[in-house]
Amino acid sequence: MIRDTIILRVVIKLLLPAILLFALYVQFHGDYGPGGGFQAGVAAAAAIILYGLVFGVSAARKIVPQKFLFSLIPIGVLVFSGTGIVSWFFGANYLDYSPFGSDSKSGQHLGILIVELGVFITVFSTMLAIFYSFAGRSEILSLDGDTDK
Repeated sequence: MIRDTIILRVVIKLLLPAILLFALYVQFHGDYGPGGGFQAGVAAAAAIILYGLVFGVSAARKIVPQKFLFSLIPIGVLVFSGTGIVSWFFGANYLDYSPFGSDSKSGQHLGILIVELGVFITVFSTMLAIFYSFAGRSEILSLDGDTDK
């Protein structure tokens, strides 16, 4: 079984912080170059999914509980759409971030960071929720691959 491989378990524990750190780099580098909330959300979710594949879905659910994910999904959408609504209140177009700063450039920078954070939260939580939904069904079956039960 994959869970009995000590080398794999040690390597995953060493790689997990590096993957999460890379996700943060991609998140905050997204307004300067390629990357952003979607890619960072996928990378961070992939780290937890990898942990769940090696240590079991129940161990991954201890790190990021499923109830927490179900509250994160709408929070991410609200952060994204709320940014556009706030810009409406300041008299700008939807998702025009210029009112968020003292000048247009700083407002655009802050607005992009907030929107990318909303995208990150939504993508991360949705990917994990999908993984938990599919992987949770396999816990019912035998871990040896015996699907006749």
